[in-house]
Amino acid sequence: MELIDHIEVATTEKTKSAVIWLHGFGADGHDFEAILPELHLPQDAEIKFIFPHAPFRTLAHGSDEKVRAWYDIVSDPAGQEGKGITESSLEIRKLIEAEESRGIKSENIILAGFSQGGVIALHTGLRYEKRLGGILALSTYLDNYEATETEMSDANLAIPVMLAHGKYDQVIPVSRGATTRENLIRLGLDVRWFDYHMGHEVCEQEIIDIRAFFLELL
Repeated sequence: MELIDHIEVATTEKTKSAVIWLHGFGADGHDFEAILPELHLPQDAEIKFIFPHAPFRTLAHGSDEKVRAWYDIVSDPAGQEGKGITESSLEIRKLIEAEESRGIKSENIILAGFSQGGVIALHTGLRYEKRLGGILALSTYLDNYEATETEMSDANLAIPVMLAHGKYDQVIPVSRGATTRENLIRLGLDVRWFDYHMGHEVCEQEIIDIRAFFLELL
């Protein structure tokens, strides 16, 4: 099985859990790799971090320049499902399956993502047929509530979801994140909501809260 290009970083030689962490628009897998030292995880955490690179795309409404993107933004970053979400979701499913084939149980795998990456993490995790450990969705939104309600997997009806958003986010407004929270609660999910005095970014307190989420679930 051919996997999307990605980076792997293990906290120990032996790993029993995995975090698949998707970057945002225009970045690459190295973006959140830099946060790992700031998580201050225990030396015996036995967690593997996987940072996939989104493919290069020529956007429909932009120039001919190619940028890394999980999907083409058809209207605006807070709009409905854009081109490529299903395609990217299939690539992330392959990464999950690859970890399972290596002996890591699906319930010990967390999907994480920032902005566009968070859209893919939610889209993939809520539809995955086996129970996952959780979803970390940063500065993002649920791409299509009606489709999610119809296609959601019974295995992940109660999956823990951490939603985090900047109060002053001008790319994906915090109101979009709040709507996502309400919709996920309507679906019956275990939602933990955090907002911070920041824009479309990650802050120190958020990293502390992410650490706690990982250690609780893994």
